[in-house]
Amino acid sequence: MAQRVTSAAVEVAGEVVGAIDRPGLLILVGATHDDTAATAAGLADKLWNLRILHDERSAAQEGAPILVVSQFTLYADVRKGRRPSWSAAAPREISEPLVEAFVAALRGLGAEVATGRFGAAMAVSSVNDGPVTIIVDTDR
Repeated sequence: MAQRVTSAAVEVAGEVVGAIDRPGLLILVGATHDDTAATAAGLADKLWNLRILHDERSAAQEGAPILVVSQFTLYADVRKGRRPSWSAAAPREISEPLVEAFVAALRGLGAEVATGRFGAAMAVSSVNDGPVTIIVDTDR
């Protein structure tokens, strides 16, 4: 999920571990069992070049910063009952390297990337711009 923001930050135990202080993107990223490094690289390219900033420009065109936060809860399945199932989310040993590959791919494209801390209890704050929020699913 990508949000157009004017600023965003992520804290762990009261310490800011990642932040952007000018217009850019906050990207919440989750991984599922069949995702690969190629999936992560393709997603990075898609989001870096997605024209969702002002005047239909991309982060690549604007040199806009990106804050990436890992979020397994994006794969919550709430179709049955009242308790979400997390079975579609990849376990840490699969998802952590994929999130790292996604960040590395963004940086390889020239993006300025800040991150949260994988697996930590994070407090994410953002000032949405628009608001514009786009769900990007690699299966679609």
